Amino acid sequence: MTEFKKNRHALYKLTYHLVVVTKYRHKCISDTMHTRLREIANDLFTKWDCEIIEMNGEADHVHILFDAPPQIQLSKIINSFKTVSSRYIRKEFPQELTPFYWKPYFWNQSYLILTTGGATIDVVKQYIENQGLEKTKKNKKNATNPHQIK
Repeated sequence: MTEFKKNRHALYKLTYHLVVVTKYRHKCISDTMHTRLREIANDLFTKWDCEIIEMNGEADHVHILFDAPPQIQLSKIINSFKTVSSRYIRKEFPQELTPFYWKPYFWNQSYLILTTGGATIDVVKQYIENQGLEKTKKNKKNATNPHQIK
């Protein structure tokens, strides 16, 4: 059964799948950066009363599956996450980013935000968990994008 959250006037279950991509799609996110991005995201999303369900990614992008209350403006959360995380990552990992960026860039201006109503949370969570894993031929046959239209 779906567990609803509540605030003063509403019961809700709003789950979103966010994908942010590095500028020019450079493959510059190391495992250490992924760990730091998780820490930053957990801190920021908690301050906004959001809950991260799953977070993972690859060298050029990050997926975040999260629940948010209805009064939150998604664009503000996303842009704030991108601004704050970019600032911290550029400050803490300058040597790793210098070969990729000579200006203060990290994230692409664009992002993808999806509601997860078309797929079960477990399917989306499994998809995000599998990001960055080496896929065998067997996994490639079985792995599908939960948002793919059939």
